[in-house]
Amino acid sequence: MRPEKINQELPARPIGDQNDPNHIRILVADDHLVYRIGIRSLITSEPGFQVVGEVSDGAAAIDSYRRLRPDVLLLDLRMPRRGGIEVVQAIRREFPDARILIVTSYQIEEEVFRVLEAGALGYIMKDLGLELLVDAIQTVCAGRRWLPKSIQSQIADREPRGHLTGREMEVLRLLARGLTNREIASALRISSSTVKNHIKSILDKLDVAGRTEAVSFCLARGILLPEEL
Repeated sequence: MRPEKINQELPARPIGDQNDPNHIRILVADDHLVYRIGIRSLITSEPGFQVVGEVSDGAAAIDSYRRLRPDVLLLDLRMPRRGGIEVVQAIRREFPDARILIVTSYQIEEEVFRVLEAGALGYIMKDLGLELLVDAIQTVCAGRRWLPKSIQSQIADREPRGHLTGREMEVLRLLARGLTNREIASALRISSSTVKNHIKSILDKLDVAGRTEAVSFCLARGILLPEEL
């Protein structure tokens, strides 16, 4: 059964260029050469698809998108020089109608939310197979959002929970390091009562009972990353 497509549409636009008006022109951005070779072989074996460029880092993805103007950018999240989320933000600022499909080995909830908020239209795991990849590319090219059911479930579970502010994230990271309210207040140069209010807001937004559960929840969902602590 194919994943349902969440309604988020961009204006329709012509597919392909003057030389290949019936082809979906695709730019592949991934830092793994073997994957780029494999995805090029898969895509070009399908009628109506054309790989017009390949790049191995985020900065090159932005430059190549600007130069080639593909119909769809297949973008890995974990890229050298500039990460996937930053690439999406940069391209969508310059090209608001850009069709970007994230193709990744990772499914970390916070990254999914951040990259969709940045403007990517789709998110697919690398191991889902050619049929679903073709469907995702066609859907994103048409300006509609494509997400597998596992990610839709994450979104359905996450959306009732409020987004944490920048200051709340700072407090949460210090909580994860084991700091007391007084130590957090000193580190952030705010009062202990303000820290207490931030912690209460964090617990309410995450719908958890205490600070330990809040940290565990955020680590499990990718809201907090171990390397940030």
